[in-house]
Amino acid sequence: MATDPICGMYVDESTSSLVREREGRKYYFCSASCKLQFEKPEMEIKNLKASIAVAWPITIIVVLLTYILHFAYADYIMLVLAGIVQFYAGRRFYAGVSDAIKNRSANMDMLIAIGTSAAWAYSAAVTLAPGIFPAGGIYFDTSAIIVSLILTGTYMQRITESKAAGAISALVSMQPKIAHAVENGNIADIPLEKIEIGDLLLVKPGERIPTDSVVADGESSVDESMVTGESMPIAKGRGEKVIGGTVNLTGPLRINVERVGEDTILSQITRIVRDAASSKVPIQRLADKVASYFVPAVVIIGIFSAAAWYFVGNVGINTSILVFVSVLIIACPCALGIATPAALLVSSGRAAEQGILIKSGESIEKASAVDTLVIDKTGTLTNGRPEVTDIVPLEGYTEKDLLALAATAEISSEHPIGKAIVEKAKNMGIDMDLPQKFSYRQGVGISCIDKNGRSIIAGRVEMLGEGSRSMVDRAEMLENEGKTAVAIGVNGKAAGLIAVSDTLKEGSAKAIAAMKKAGYEIWLVTGDNNRAASAVAAELGIEHVVSEAKPEEKMEIISKMQGDGKVVAMIGDGVNDAPALTKADVGIAIGAGTEVAIQAGGIVLMRNNLYDALAALELGKRTMGKIRQNLFWAFAYNAVLIPVAAGALIPVFTVSIYNVLPMFAAVAMAFSSVTVVSNSLLLARFKAKDIWR
Repeated sequence: MATDPICGMYVDESTSSLVREREGRKYYFCSASCKLQFEKPEMEIKNLKASIAVAWPITIIVVLLTYILHFAYADYIMLVLAGIVQFYAGRRFYAGVSDAIKNRSANMDMLIAIGTSAAWAYSAAVTLAPGIFPAGGIYFDTSAIIVSLILTGTYMQRITESKAAGAISALVSMQPKIAHAVENGNIADIPLEKIEIGDLLLVKPGERIPTDSVVADGESSVDESMVTGESMPIAKGRGEKVIGGTVNLTGPLRINVERVGEDTILSQITRIVRDAASSKVPIQRLADKVASYFVPAVVIIGIFSAAAWYFVGNVGINTSILVFVSVLIIACPCALGIATPAALLVSSGRAAEQGILIKSGESIEKASAVDTLVIDKTGTLTNGRPEVTDIVPLEGYTEKDLLALAATAEISSEHPIGKAIVEKAKNMGIDMDLPQKFSYRQGVGISCIDKNGRSIIAGRVEMLGEGSRSMVDRAEMLENEGKTAVAIGVNGKAAGLIAVSDTLKEGSAKAIAAMKKAGYEIWLVTGDNNRAASAVAAELGIEHVVSEAKPEEKMEIISKMQGDGKVVAMIGDGVNDAPALTKADVGIAIGAGTEVAIQAGGIVLMRNNLYDALAALELGKRTMGKIRQNLFWAFAYNAVLIPVAAGALIPVFTVSIYNVLPMFAAVAMAFSSVTVVSNSLLLARFKAKDIWR
C-alpha cells in the first residue's frame, strides 16, 4: 500500500488511477484534489478560495433564515441556498467519493459527503413532501455550516503545505546565475549551466562561489556557515576546496571547477531536503484510516436496520425510511471531521499570536511525543557572529590602549574578526585613524604603520616571534574556551591579547535548563570545531556533543536516534540544518535564521527566542490532548446514538419515537460539533510565558 503524499491516506497501488511520477519516483493519490495539490498547489488553493467565497455568505443567510428571519416560503429559499453550498461549493467532496470508489477505498471526503448529504436530503424531503415525513424538522443550516467549516480548514492546510516547496527554492537560489570564466587571460560572464568540470573561474570578494571547485590561485576567507555550520570564516589558498553557494569574503580567487549540477554539495542538500520532506505522514491519516471502516459500517447499519424493521418488525416503509435517515443523520461525521481541524485551527492561531509559527498539523502531532532535542550551535544557541569577549593588556597598556591599537590595524579589514574588534572600539568611544601602511597575510594577520610611525601587528601569536612567549599560555587558555585569540604587538613587542568568540544568546542558558527540567534528552550537534562546541556545551550543561558534523551527518545522527525509538526535534537556523530539520520528527527553525531553515522547519520561532521551542512542544502536547478528547467524543457519540437511531428504543417507545428522533438526531449532531469546537477553543488560553513560571 502506498501513502498519499498530501493527505496521508493509504492507496492501493494496484487499483489507483491517480498516479504522478516525479524525479523517477511514483506518487499515488486518493483523490483528484490531492493530486492537484501535488501538481499545481496554487490552482488547488485558488479553487478552495473560490468555493469558500460562495459557501460562507450563503451559509450566513441560511442560519439567519433558520433562527431569526421566519416567513412564508423561507424553507424553499433555504433548500435552494443550502443546495448551492452542498453541491457547488462542496462538489469537491463528491469528486472525492468518486475517486474513493474507483480506488476501492474510503476517505474523509466520503464521510463528509454522506453525512452532509443525509442532512440536506432529509431536509429537502421534509420541505418538498411534508406529508410523507410528519416529524418535520429541517437541517439546511447544519449541512451548510459543516461544508463551509471543512472547506476553510482545508484551505488553511493547503496554504501551509504550499510553503514546503519554499525550502528547495531557497536552496537553489543560493547558487549564482552567472560565473566569471577565465580563458586565455580574458574574463567572460557565462550562465551557470554552461560551466564544465575543469573550467577556470574568477570569484571576486563578496560574491558567491558558483560551484564546488579547487582554488588554483589566490588567498581569501570564505564564509561556509550556511553549508558547514562553521561560525568563523575559513582561510582558503591554493589546492584547497571551496563549496558552491558559499561566500568569498576578502580576496579574489581563481578556482578550477570540480563538480557541477546534481553532483555539487548544495544540490545534494537540496535532494536530501526534498526526499526527507516527501516522507512525512500527515496527522489526518488516523481519521482517514478510521473512515475507511466507519463509512461502510454506518451505511450497512442503516440499510440493515431499515430492512430489519420493515421485513421483521413490520413497521412500514415510512418508518423504515426514517430509521435509515436517522442512522445517517445521527452518524454524520461532522464531529469526527472537525475534531482535528478545529483543534489545529485554534492552536496554530494562538501560537502565531505568541510568536510561534506552526506550518502543519503533523508538526503538532509529533511535537507532543518528542523526547529528544538536537540543537545547532551557531545562530541557535549563539548570536552567529563574532564579538570581543576578553581584552588582556600587558603591563604598560590599558584595555582602551590595546583596543585602540587593534582597531587601527583592523579598521581596513573586511574579516569578521576585524569587524568585531572595530565595532567594540566604536562602542567604547575610541577614536581610530587609518594606518599609513597596511599589509595582510591570509590566515596569519595584519601589519601596519600608524600615524605616529609605530609598527602594529594584529593576528596570530606567532607573528610576534620571540615577543610572543609571555602570551602563549594565555592564548591557549582562551582558545581552549572556544575563543579566537588575536595577539597585539607594537614595534615588535607584545602588548596584549584580544579574544573574539561567537557568544551565547541571552536566555540560551535558561532555556536549556528549562528543557532539561522538562525531561528532554539534549544533544548539541554542530558543524563548528570541537573546541568551540565543547566550550558552549560545558557552559550550558549539555552532556551530549557532536562537532564538525556535515549536513548529511546531522541527518544520519537523527536517523539513528529515530531507529533507537526516540522522537526527535531538531532546532536550527542554517542551510546546513535544512536536511536535519526535515528529517527530524519536528523541525524547529529560529526565525532570524536563513530562509532555507525557515522553509524547511515545521515550526518557526518568529521571536528568535529559544524558550519558544519548549512552548511549541508544550502546545503540541495540549493540542493533541484536545484532539484525542475530540475524537473520543465523536466516536462515543456515534457508539451510543447509532443504536438508538437504528431502533433500539422502538420496543420501549414504539415507532412513535421516530416522530421526534430525526430532529433529535440533528440536535445531537449539532451538539456534538459544538462540544468539539468548544473544547478546542480552550486552547486559546495558552500563553507561552506561562511555561516559564
